[in-house]
Amino acid sequence: MIGSSYPILNFFWTMLFFFVFILWIFLLIQVIVDVFRSRDLGGLSKALWLLFIIVLPFLGVLIYLIARGGKMHQHQEADAKNAQDAFNNAVRQAGGTSVADELHKLSDLKAKGVLSDAEFESAKAKLIS
Repeated sequence: MIGSSYPILNFFWTMLFFFVFILWIFLLIQVIVDVFRSRDLGGLSKALWLLFIIVLPFLGVLIYLIARGGKMHQHQEADAKNAQDAFNNAVRQAGGTSVADELHKLSDLKAKGVLSDAEFESAKAKLIS
């Protein structure tokens, strides 16, 4: 091997293989988590995918990424959106104001003439959504 006559190159080869191995472990864990997270797969399908990934890991992960890579991305997006919605709800509850309180404030501002009908409707639609 070319790195045997150059010690620093041998070090770089070792580091390259180490980082590729870490990336492989990360990818393997992501695929296994996605298999369990998938709601569109039944129990038998999950078991077969997991068995395929365990018996032939490189081929299993590669075929899973080709066959279900798009679904994997959709699952990650859905989880991120659910986490963001949960965070927004927690912040809203911690703030002490609810949507009903905000709507009441908007109706008071409309009654006082501060807001026009169009402004009231747009603010109301923003709060409800």
